[in-house]
Amino acid sequence: MAMSSTNIGFLVFYTIFNNFAALLASYLLSTVSRIQILEVSFIREIRIMVVSHIKLSSSSVEEISNQQIDILNAVDDAFGGVIVEMKDPMNSNVFDTLLRVSISCWREQGKKGIWLKLPIELANLVEAAVKQGFWYHHAEPTYLMLAYWIPETAHTLPANASHTVGIGAFIMNKKREILVVQENNGRFKGSGLWKLPTGTVDVGEDIVEAAIREVKEETGIKVEFMELLAVRQSHNVSFGKSDLFFVFMLRPLSFDIQKQDSEIAAATWMPFEEYAAQSYMQKNEHFNYIAKICAAKIDNDYTGFCALPATAVSSRRRKSCLYFNNHGGVVVPNTI
Repeated sequence: MAMSSTNIGFLVFYTIFNNFAALLASYLLSTVSRIQILEVSFIREIRIMVVSHIKLSSSSVEEISNQQIDILNAVDDAFGGVIVEMKDPMNSNVFDTLLRVSISCWREQGKKGIWLKLPIELANLVEAAVKQGFWYHHAEPTYLMLAYWIPETAHTLPANASHTVGIGAFIMNKKREILVVQENNGRFKGSGLWKLPTGTVDVGEDIVEAAIREVKEETGIKVEFMELLAVRQSHNVSFGKSDLFFVFMLRPLSFDIQKQDSEIAAATWMPFEEYAAQSYMQKNEHFNYIAKICAAKIDNDYTGFCALPATAVSSRRRKSCLYFNNHGGVVVPNTI
């Protein structure tokens, strides 16, 4: 496509100005030992100042890209957007200009969403991003993820994780006694309630592995997976998030209790009937239903879900696990 005289003139001006900037920066570097404006690159700032104030046609963007105009490093995502992962320290004013120019370039390229990952060390860049229209998506201990939508339409970026995940462990010995605990923290502290060992699932952890780990941490009892008995969903549980709670039946491999003093006030093997007869179990609907499911399992009137490990078909070969009821005679090998 032929370029207009305006764009040709601009490119001539840009080339001259770029060479001038390089000479000026070289002079400053040779004569001044401490100049904050050179914190990232003086030439980069001059280039950005020129480009960010001129509306470019697509052909101009292509020509300027050949001149290696600096924009933020990014990788394409699978949905027509880009992911920017900041790593190096940067002056917030320099970042503000770089981000503005980058958004313009990505808009010309037809990009949609922008994911901006800022490590906690670069918290000084958050304000500049928010002022340009980015919003908080989620945060982890070491970084903040912000998002931006380029098209002038309602965004289709996925929301942050909507659920936390917890586990409960139903463990019974040959005496028809189940492993129960009294908590040292939380809403049941000091209530005298005996309950199933529970806990939360860590990032990247299988729910079965979480159940086995939590039982070992809280009581010292080694266990192995038998069945998934039930799943409960609750809403507005923690900071507005919903919660998924998985109840497992686990087989004990040891029996001597060594409780975790920081989390557990008491732990014991208790007859199931005594556990189920507690007044709180009768009053709380979810607790009561779970106790009834466990009772049905004891009497062989209930079949839970077995686990089928698998590897998801994707470029990352994600490990996964399918839980299903095999009572109907479905023949699936390698179930846990």
